[in-house]
Order: sequence, then C-alpha cells, then structure tokens
Amino acid sequence: MSKKILNAIITSFTFLILAVFLITVEAFPAAPSDSVLPSPDKIHYAPLRFNLPQAQRVVLENGIVLYILENHELPLININALVKTGTMYDPEGKAGVAELTAYVMRTGGTAKLNSAEFDNQLDFMAASASITMSVDSAQVNLSVLNKDLDRGLDLLAQMLISPVFEQNKFELARQLKNEELRRLKDDPQKLAFREFNRLIYAHDPRGRLSTYQSLANIKRDDLTGFHNRFFVPANIMFAVSGDITKEEAVNKLSRYFGGWKTKDIPDNISSQPPKPDAGFYMINKETPQSIIIGGQFAASKNDPDFHAFTVLDFITGSGGFPSRIFSVVRNKEGLAYSAGSFYRARSTYGVFGTYAFTKTSSTMKAFSLINSVLDNIRSGTITARELDWAKQSIENGFVFSFDTPDQIAWQQMNLEFEKLPADFLLHYRDRIENVTVEDLNKAALHYLSKANQVVLILGDSKNFDKPLTPMGPPVFITPEE
Repeated sequence: MSKKILNAIITSFTFLILAVFLITVEAFPAAPSDSVLPSPDKIHYAPLRFNLPQAQRVVLENGIVLYILENHELPLININALVKTGTMYDPEGKAGVAELTAYVMRTGGTAKLNSAEFDNQLDFMAASASITMSVDSAQVNLSVLNKDLDRGLDLLAQMLISPVFEQNKFELARQLKNEELRRLKDDPQKLAFREFNRLIYAHDPRGRLSTYQSLANIKRDDLTGFHNRFFVPANIMFAVSGDITKEEAVNKLSRYFGGWKTKDIPDNISSQPPKPDAGFYMINKETPQSIIIGGQFAASKNDPDFHAFTVLDFITGSGGFPSRIFSVVRNKEGLAYSAGSFYRARSTYGVFGTYAFTKTSSTMKAFSLINSVLDNIRSGTITARELDWAKQSIENGFVFSFDTPDQIAWQQMNLEFEKLPADFLLHYRDRIENVTVEDLNKAALHYLSKANQVVLILGDSKNFDKPLTPMGPPVFITPEE
C-alpha cells in the first residue's frame, strides 16, 4: 500500500470519529449550568450495620482455651495464640530473658527436630510460624494450608512444648540483641521512646529494659526456666480461624496439645503500675533534630472514661491532620514533620502521651505549643464539630479492625485475655457515639494534669531556642547501655 493511500485512509477515519462525536453531543446535550451536585454530607443512605460474627469458645481438658471461627473461602488456617507472660517478668538484672526466650523458641530447634530441620519442614509446606514477646504477653502465629494442618500443628506443638534452645542459636540471638542496642544510638526516635518507657514505668518491672550487662548475665538455662514457668496450658489461649470446622479444631488441637501437663502460674506483679516521678528529663545528644515526648497514666479499658478518653486523644493528636497538635505544630507553624498524641489502653491502666520531632532551633517553641494545646483542651474549648468528626472517624475505622476471620477471632480471644466484658466490642461504637462534649471536658480535667506529667526531650540543648526551664531545671539522664 502506497504512503499516499495510507494517509487518505487515516484522514477519512479521523473525520468519521469527529462526526460521531458531534452527533453524540447533539443527541445528549450538557446539563444546565445551574445543576449542582449535592454535598456528600447531605446524601441520605441507610445506616451502616455492623454484625460481628461470633467465634465459638471451647476449653480443653488441660485448660487451654480455644476461640474457633469457620471461614471456608480459602483453604488456609490461621492459628494465633496469646500467652500470659511478657518482658515485665524478666528476672531482675537479666532484662532480655523474655525476648530471647521467644526468639530462640522459634529458631533453636525442638526435642524432635534440630533448627535446620524445623525450618525446612515449614518451608516445604510454605507455612509460617512466629513468636514475639511484648510487655505483658507473648504472641504466637501459625499460618498453614488446610492439607498441611497436621504437620503444621505438630511443629507448633513442638515449638511451644519442647524447645531445646540450641546453644549456638542462643548465642546468635544475644549477639543480635547487642547489635540492636548498638544501633539504637543512631536512631534518636527509638532511643527517646525507649527511655520514655523506662521513665513512665520507673518503679515497675515493666520498665526493665535490656542492656549490654543484663544480656551478658543471661545463660541458656534462664531461657529454659522462663519457658517452663510460663508456657503451660493454663496460661495460653488459641484463636483458630479459616477452613476448619469446630469439631476438627477441637479434635486436632486435643491431639497435639491435650497431653501437655498444666500447672498454676504465680503472678506477683501488680496489675496497676505505680505512678512515675513526674518531671522534666533531658538526654543531651548532638543531633539536628529534637524528640519531645510527654506523658502520664490515663483511663484503662475497664474505666467508665475509656470511650471519652479515646475520643479526647483523637481530637488532641492521634486523629491526623485535623487534630489539634498536628494542626498547630505542623500545619500552622511548620515546626515538625510529625507531631501528635498516642493512647495505649490496657485493661487496668492506660498511658497517654504527646510527641513532636522538630529541628533543634525550634525545640522549646514546639514544646510550648503542645502545652498550649493541652491547656486549651483543659479549659473546655472542644467544639461539637470536632466531637462529631472524631466520633465518625473512630466508628468508621473500628469496622476495619475486623477485615479477616483471624482478626475477628483474635479480638474476641483478647477480650478474655484482658478480662474485659464479653460485650465490649459489640457496644464499642454505641458508646463512642454517646460521648458528649461534657464527657470530654471532664476527662481532660481529670487526666491531663501537668503535675503528673513525665516530659523527656532528646536533643542538643546548647542550641535550643530558649532556656530549659519549662517545668523547673531538667534532670539530665544517660541511657543505660
């Protein structure tokens, strides 16, 4: 085909498309200019109904509690467990035992399989198994295909019941923990929050943190002893979800865990930590950025003020761009790339805190702005509009805590683990919705007291914009190594 003919065809085709377009425009004229789409806020729609599937609770003969939720959409089974233990049970002078125990339980082999064989069997099934340690619990996970459930449960039972803590894996885990401590010096944010936790739990085992010396004091036998003390049937709960029936779950877990002997667990740690030494603390570090953290104890999940304080925290700083601290410190003044608040609620206590990451030359100004936000909130300035925004955001976000069957089963198991009312989740959104401005004002006056606040600033104090006297002379501290 000649180039001339090809150009003629292209030109004809172009005119054809243009003609079709003009005909379409004439047939379907544009809407009148005065037609305005309604505001999304004014669109009426049916209320969102949140119906939470209920997991079935079963207790095995040896005391193990199961929460079972069937879901046959995928040929996958998730098993999550909670163990009543945690880093707060580290022996004095040996902080790090709990974390090392969890790590080497997974990596250090079992009475039947060495570490390499254990890993190979998991890899062959494309299964995953993990165990991690937090302050007041250990979390265990196994994800396995339905066809491999027996082999997966066998490995999980070996890991939990008969770990051998291979010496070389123990030494490796301790070396990795030492390296983590070494790198902490180069991460101001992690270092600051670590030391804040030490201060807020100053008179409590929850404040024990690993050091080079405490890790050096730990022997392999300490891990064995910690495991024998806490990893027993009366101390563990399983959430089983996925492609499995209740009968199958009970039968299979009874087969692999039914012979596990139970015993009582002594608990000599108070559920309510003692009050910290309120005050102003400073870590001097030559860095172009300052980390500002302030906090105090707040409402527990069982406290009548819990839902009001959840909303209060959201408005104060955890609600993102519109929240007050973020808006004042970052949006309006541009003093921090991140600022806000956090609220860690437990069944018997809660911790509320504020933070900002700012350049050295604006440290005290950013700190002053955070204090001004808290002062304004204490003086009763929260508006009905802020309250409505916070409640809608929290209620809508709550639904996404239950995206998958394993999340649903986990949440319901966690209620019992934390000794919360069985209807806690069912009524959560309603109780958030019932929070009033008066409730927020009452919670702010009760909990946001400067007299109870622990403030920590990490930064280069000689280059701060103002003297270090917001709460009297600071106490200079040196992080433990």
